Amino acid sequence: MDTPVTGTPADLTITPRDLRLDRNALSARWWHGGDPVATAYFNALSVSFPQGETFFIESVRRFRDWVDGRLQEQIKAFVEQEAAHTREHVVFNKLIKSAGYDTTTMDAETRRRLDIARSRHPVAQLAITVALEHFTAIMAHSLLTEKDPLPGAPAEVLRLWQWHAIEEVEHKAVAFDTYLAVTRELSAFKRWSIRCQVMLFISAQFWYSNFQRMADFFRQDGINTPRTWWRVFTYLSFKPGMMRKVLVPYLSFFRPGFHPWDHDDGALVREFEQRLRLAEPAAR
Repeated sequence: MDTPVTGTPADLTITPRDLRLDRNALSARWWHGGDPVATAYFNALSVSFPQGETFFIESVRRFRDWVDGRLQEQIKAFVEQEAAHTREHVVFNKLIKSAGYDTTTMDAETRRRLDIARSRHPVAQLAITVALEHFTAIMAHSLLTEKDPLPGAPAEVLRLWQWHAIEEVEHKAVAFDTYLAVTRELSAFKRWSIRCQVMLFISAQFWYSNFQRMADFFRQDGINTPRTWWRVFTYLSFKPGMMRKVLVPYLSFFRPGFHPWDHDDGALVREFEQRLRLAEPAAR
């Protein structure tokens, strides 16, 4: 049965926080401690965020009249958070370009893939968002629990990524709960099957697309070589090992009855909210 054993905490409040990135935050091309691999990994993610998060907003907001008042409020806050992430990653991506990178091809490829996604049934678009939101949430958790996150990065850039991470964790169930509401007339097996099939497809596409963008950055740096890709493998698998760390949380998605709040990250969000001094909500 695809009925969650747990669910979104009844006292959860999704709070848009108005962080503004310093427009001079990057001072080096390889801003991540001089490491071209780590820099390319996060740059590749950021390049996809503005268009990707716009798609998330569209796919979830489309169904706001299908859900109850509490979830409607969460969708509203989700949209505000994702809109702010889009705005600040547009700024970050401009800094990437100022460092000498050309992201034109990457932007065009992201647009092409999202145009294909937008041609799918609205529920399929929502299921795509559910899958990608699970990716962002488990990677956000990994970043927030890393002992030495983004070593050598400017403090302002680390602040950007941690702010983004706590809000991804906080709203991690909005798309999922919307999907459950929209598909409530389907059998439990059918809606479990749909989300799992979409996740398998999206998983392959997510990593392929991110590696494709990383390769573009490496080509521009003149280091798109087997040695560099071995470094990518060790970076993602061993130290810090993002892919290794998110494997078990990723696989949990395929369990019947899974819910994003099976793992309660509320304390982690509150800790970093205070650490980053983001407790004051944005004007709404």
